[in-house]
Amino acid sequence: MTTTRLPTLVVVSGPPGAGKTTLAHALATRMGCPAICRDEIKEGMVHGRPNFTPGPVDELSLQTLPTFFATLELLLRAGVTVVAEAAFQDRLWRPGLEPLCSLAAIRIVHCEVEPAIAMTRIHQRSSENPLRRAHSGPHTDAIELPREFDRVSLAVPAIEIDTTDGYRPGLDEIVAFVNGHGCP
Repeated sequence: MTTTRLPTLVVVSGPPGAGKTTLAHALATRMGCPAICRDEIKEGMVHGRPNFTPGPVDELSLQTLPTFFATLELLLRAGVTVVAEAAFQDRLWRPGLEPLCSLAAIRIVHCEVEPAIAMTRIHQRSSENPLRRAHSGPHTDAIELPREFDRVSLAVPAIEIDTTDGYRPGLDEIVAFVNGHGCP
């Protein structure tokens, strides 16, 4: 008899500029699974709308949210371990994740970085990547990041990662945590 276990859903969360996407792709590569990134879904949608103008609550943002969670559900139902990444705060993450709790072993990886470093990263990535036009956000130095980030609040294992200069704890420790072999 073949024994199966639930796939793992690694939720990489944190404020904008915290290094989530980079970490999500590094984890997915190391684990041998896909990374599903909210911003990348939205950037893909922009290709079909050349005159799109982003805003705090624009039409593509509204379409991206259900697409993101439907993609996660589809993969998890197929038994695929997935790394999911977004800058969602609890009010968006939790309602999307709760229905997935029966489909996966969920692990939360929360990224943190100093606000000044986050702003530098945001400005750098905006200037280097023309696809970033899909997102509203800080396009001037006058914009500030929110001081508080309402973390994902689920009763699942979670770990905090400082992404200031690399990862603390390191990638090996993060992978061990995700695989259930390490403690936060």
